[in-house]
Amino acid sequence: MTAVTTAARRPALLPRALWTDAILTGGFAAGLAVAAGPLSGLLDLPEPLLRWAGIGLLPFTALLAYLASRPAPPRRAVQAVIAVNALWAVDSIALLFTGWIDPNPLGVAFVAGQALLVAAFAEFQLMGLRRG
Repeated sequence: MTAVTTAARRPALLPRALWTDAILTGGFAAGLAVAAGPLSGLLDLPEPLLRWAGIGLLPFTALLAYLASRPAPPRRAVQAVIAVNALWAVDSIALLFTGWIDPNPLGVAFVAGQALLVAAFAEFQLMGLRRG
């Protein structure tokens, strides 16, 4: 009986995945938007790319927080979030091979690392959607 009670009190995977994504994406977005200049020099990534990526992520962060706060987020909206996260991850890796940017090794690690994190968010959100 204790295991059932404990499991019932633990929040479901989908809201936790959405909240975690919202919090980390929001911090990432604010950091990119505010510190694009110093980050550009550190990573050898174009300052406008960093700044506009950060600014562009702010409405996405709001959507994530809104969905995470719903008792039952709309399935189609969560599917859209998963698709956007997957596309972001694929596009981030693809960007490293296009020749449009020429980051230093730290910049490559930065782009690849955030792509892997975003892909993990998509996976956890998909798992949560399937369980819900």
